[in-house]
Amino acid sequence: MMSRVVLAPLLSLLSPAGTKARLSILIYHRVLPEPDPLLSGDPDAASFRMQMRLLARSFNPLPLAEAVDRLRAGTLPARAACVTFDDGYADNVTQALPILREEGVPATFFIATGYLDGGRMFNDTLIETVRRLPEGEHDLRFAGLGLRRIGSVNDRAALIRDLVARCKYFDARERHEWAERFAGTLGIAPPNDLMMSTTQLRELSQSGMEIGGHTVNHPILARCQAEEARREMRQGKEALERLLNRPVRLFAYPNGRPGKDYLPEHAAMARELGFSAAVSTSWGSASGISDPYQLPRFTPWDRGEFRFGLRLARNLRSPA
Repeated sequence: MMSRVVLAPLLSLLSPAGTKARLSILIYHRVLPEPDPLLSGDPDAASFRMQMRLLARSFNPLPLAEAVDRLRAGTLPARAACVTFDDGYADNVTQALPILREEGVPATFFIATGYLDGGRMFNDTLIETVRRLPEGEHDLRFAGLGLRRIGSVNDRAALIRDLVARCKYFDARERHEWAERFAGTLGIAPPNDLMMSTTQLRELSQSGMEIGGHTVNHPILARCQAEEARREMRQGKEALERLLNRPVRLFAYPNGRPGKDYLPEHAAMARELGFSAAVSTSWGSASGISDPYQLPRFTPWDRGEFRFGLRLARNLRSPA
């Protein structure tokens, strides 16, 4: 086990308290009951528990809204960190929430409201369709992918990558319809319980976790007309506020890469719509001079405790 005696002093040098503080914001999407080779970027519950335990012992985890306020005020503690989740998967409640509670780590959950209560994101439609394909050769010329042989996990993973790349930057409606047609043509019905229910969303909020906006349909804002982008951001915020009966202060840009997935005008929209801060998926750590509407976040890919700790330290050396 990585000793706190070793890690904490290093992190304190990289992220001191006060006006020179740096803020680490971690980004997750799912926490799985068991490892899944088709979802290799998402931790299973055991790996997530290890990560949260290390975070609780070696960092000072804070709610994101509080951390942003203290970053502006120059009063962050040393080794400040936040945990965030994007999209609104049901396993955020069934798997992640109990671990966060046990380890005493607060988190912020950014919810795409259009997928609550039985919705399904386009990429999950594709992943779950490919998961269910029988072994053998499949004629995918209707999808522009020719003949594909499925015989291993690697074959399935490669097909998923090709499918997602093919339609990721379609507009939100076209992307959804394309994925549904793909599943329907192959005669496969993907599961409809991957995303949170309204009841689960309220459970998260009532447990003390923060809820943030993530649009309605998770469009790539940079591909939207200005009014459509504003509508997606505003309606997602308003839907959450109606459901939870409380203000929604925080926003996460879908996909989140600056200059590719969202543009400076979308950061201005977030401010105008009443959000107090917004997060991207640009790697690095935030400082007092960071734009509060373009805060960096990073994905902690490493599974082992030692490598995970080093990843946290390395990210602190990447100011944004």
